[in-house]
Amino acid sequence: MKQLAKKIVTVIIRAEATAVLRKYKPKIVAVIGSVGKTSTKDAAYAVLSREFFVRKSEKSFNSDIGIPLTILGCENAWNNPVGWVKNIFAGLLLILKKHEYPEWLVLEIGVDRPGDMKDAASWIHPDAIIVTRFADVPVHVEYFASPEAVIVEKSLLVGALKKDGILILNHDDPKALALKEKWKGKTKTYGFSEESDVKASHVSVLYGEDDLERKFPDGIIFRLDAGEISLPVRIRGTLGNTMAYCSAATAALGMSAGINLVEISEGLSEVALPPGRMRIIPGIKKTLIIDDSYNASPVAVASALGTLEEIKCYGKKIAVLGDMLELGKYSKEEHKKIGAIAASFCDILVTVGIRGRGIADGALDAKMNENQIYQFDSSREAGKYLEKMIDDGDIILVKGSQGSGANKIRMEQAIEEIMAEPEKKAELLVRQGEEWKVR
Repeated sequence: MKQLAKKIVTVIIRAEATAVLRKYKPKIVAVIGSVGKTSTKDAAYAVLSREFFVRKSEKSFNSDIGIPLTILGCENAWNNPVGWVKNIFAGLLLILKKHEYPEWLVLEIGVDRPGDMKDAASWIHPDAIIVTRFADVPVHVEYFASPEAVIVEKSLLVGALKKDGILILNHDDPKALALKEKWKGKTKTYGFSEESDVKASHVSVLYGEDDLERKFPDGIIFRLDAGEISLPVRIRGTLGNTMAYCSAATAALGMSAGINLVEISEGLSEVALPPGRMRIIPGIKKTLIIDDSYNASPVAVASALGTLEEIKCYGKKIAVLGDMLELGKYSKEEHKKIGAIAASFCDILVTVGIRGRGIADGALDAKMNENQIYQFDSSREAGKYLEKMIDDGDIILVKGSQGSGANKIRMEQAIEEIMAEPEKKAELLVRQGEEWKVR
């Protein structure tokens, strides 16, 4: 019965969202790819909103329900029938009565199953598409015939791009760059490659100082180059190259919308960082947490570990890694590969979940001492152990898939046990809404 009700609601709010798009005609930016969609969406919003009235997908609203809700400006009512009735009524009001409506919509569009993007492309016709990066083994691959099939599905949106639209591609990813062959209109590229239209370079870690005058990572600084213009960008509170990629993609978008690079740089420095994406959080006992707990795929975990390896640390480097879900037949091997990467530099490896044991196996195969590896069934258990084990100067990376039911991972629960200000968890961590407490 619940599934039937969900289908009915989905059909209704989709029809309303389609009517709203026809009535108000906003420009649409669609963000697709395997890594960095939410951060790119938030960066695009930060820049475009300096010049225009903009709305973005909230959190990671990128599904058959989330996208229409963003267009209608409504929240997810979850299992509340009254809430869904209110959403439907709000959609009707938008259609029947003239309202002030955003000039731009920035939509994150994801794929869970075959047909998802084909369905989205049937009614969403973007003015711009940003392609982030395609993974060799993407999340959700277990529902597709192959990793290539996932990329083909995600690429279908290019066919829905408006004729005068722009396709913005990651020049450093051959799979993303190959989409240039599918589009005969305007394109822009970004990345670290010299051939990129917007080039990111010289990424460095910004360091602050704690009360012992030792430096903890505080953010990143990098340069953006577009033509003859070159400007620095500073972003506090996050780490890793992903944000530099997101910023370069956003710069390509902003310049196509008539915003100059100086304003773009200023907007990027003020971006509201999404929780759970390489976000820096103070930990107990004068430690530092790198919170990448929103979700996990092999390429994203490898990237996060690369960042942990590069930064300066006065204590132990600790990787706390949970299951990577929906990898199908690739799961065992990909988990072992991650374990081998962690073993190459981590002082301590903590794994969470059944599949996470494969990470431990990979680390052992790579000759990591078994006394450096700790395995737990739940993230909460892992967090309680970390609370006793971590010490002054340690840096702890936390990452894993979301999951639900028997596959519940929720790595943010480990962070709750070791964050210095747990009273701020609703502000700093992912999945803190009331609906998540019962899931």
